[in-house]
Amino acid sequence: MDFDPDAEIDHEGPVTPYRQLAGILAARIARGDWQPGRAIASETALVQQYGLARSTVRRAIAVLVEDGIVFTVPQRGTYVAERPNS
Repeated sequence: MDFDPDAEIDHEGPVTPYRQLAGILAARIARGDWQPGRAIASETALVQQYGLARSTVRRAIAVLVEDGIVFTVPQRGTYVAERPNS
C-alpha cells in the first residue's frame, strides 16, 4: 500500500494508525526528507505532528526497523538505513 508523504492520519480509516504512520514515514524517506545515516524526527516531534500516542509512534518505527528502512540507536534516535544499490 502506497502512502502520500504529506498525508494525515485517518483515525477512522481501515488501516491502523501505526501502519499509516509507517507508510507516511517510509514515503518521506523515499522522497528524500531524511538522507541515509541521518536521524528522522524524534518520537516527541512525531507525536506532536501526527497527534498520536507515543506507543503508536514506537510501533510504527518498529515496523520500519523490521523492514530495514531505519535503525535505532538507544539514547540517540532513529536513523535512515543505507539502501543497498540495486
